Amino acid sequence: MTPKHEKQEFVTVLVRDPRTQKEDSWHSYVDYEIFIHTNSMCFTRKTSCVRRRFREFVWLRQRLQSNAVLIQLPELPSKTPFFNMNNPHHVDHRRQGLQEFLEKILQDALLLSDSRLHLFLQTQLSPEDMEACVSGQTKYSVADAIHKFASLNRRFPIEDEERKKGKNDVDSDSESSSSRLGPSDDSISCACKASPASEES
Repeated sequence: MTPKHEKQEFVTVLVRDPRTQKEDSWHSYVDYEIFIHTNSMCFTRKTSCVRRRFREFVWLRQRLQSNAVLIQLPELPSKTPFFNMNNPHHVDHRRQGLQEFLEKILQDALLLSDSRLHLFLQTQLSPEDMEACVSGQTKYSVADAIHKFASLNRRFPIEDEERKKGKNDVDSDSESSSSRLGPSDDSISCACKASPASEES
């Protein structure tokens, strides 16, 4: 019989807030915020959020599958040539599929032991930098990378930008704030930088 005071472990994952990002003058892509809230001992940080694009999910699934060949991984939403990033239904359908994928992944103890999964969920490192980190080719460990990302993202990015511009009359509820998050199912929320290239080195 389990003691009443003993807490059951949980992992909440939300894939939300799709945004169109400019890759260059000709190409754009959609990325999604991944929000994690957990009390699991498997995680270095109990709350985090990052932004990831579809092809990074594809990379993650391939790496997880290659390290756990006996496990049948859940499928990602299918990549279709008819996907239209300007169509809210297409974007939301993909978002739902990505969330279902992560929810299933996070229920498997073997997959939870993969360092790539934790770097994917709790840092903004590129796939190349994640590979380098887990193979010991970086000066920082997996835990170091996660703690560094968390320490660099304690503030909402919009606050720092407005402070630099010297604006004192910023309305924190302004719809023009690109880093503002909509309401969520939890009481905890955070904002993520869209492409913090400086943290990927």
